[in-house]
Amino acid sequence: MPTGVAIRDVREQLFDAADRILLRDGPSALTSRAVTTEAGCAKGVLHRHFEDFDAFLAEFVLDRVHRMDAQAAALREAAGSGTVTDNLTDALIALFGSVAVAIVALVTFRDELRARLRRAWPAGVPVLTEAVTTIATYLAAERDLGRIAPDAPVDALAPTLIGTAHLLFADRGARPGRDAVRTAVTTVVAAVL
Repeated sequence: MPTGVAIRDVREQLFDAADRILLRDGPSALTSRAVTTEAGCAKGVLHRHFEDFDAFLAEFVLDRVHRMDAQAAALREAAGSGTVTDNLTDALIALFGSVAVAIVALVTFRDELRARLRRAWPAGVPVLTEAVTTIATYLAAERDLGRIAPDAPVDALAPTLIGTAHLLFADRGARPGRDAVRTAVTTVVAAVL
């Protein structure tokens, strides 16, 4: 990119480039040079907007966690419609079909990133803890509607569903099909339906 050419929405452009690299090549390929090359801008652009690369990564992770708000709202709105199993299956596929699995690996991979995230997110891995909250909120709504057992342990079911889905999606080679995700969901929630 020529010097002096204004870049619109540079943060978003860099974050989108990081998404593509994570999805395509995994966390070990995510470097400041890779991000700026993917974004089509000079390396200095990243450092003009962020203190350093770990600051960029921390803001990237938190931005992607906040993007989950729309998915959480959609799942809450699904309470009472469709089937609980299908709603959970769709939510888990949407979550783990995104950059979420790669973000978990990224956070695990980089010590300094974890340290920076702890300042803003004191417990757990941001994407996973937010996903657990989303699923627990949905399950509580379904419990209130009488579609799952009144004594359903939503605070235990939610992390079980997230952990199970994470294991299904963690293999970068092949994504699980909808039937595999649905089978896992059914197995976890069958006793409370």
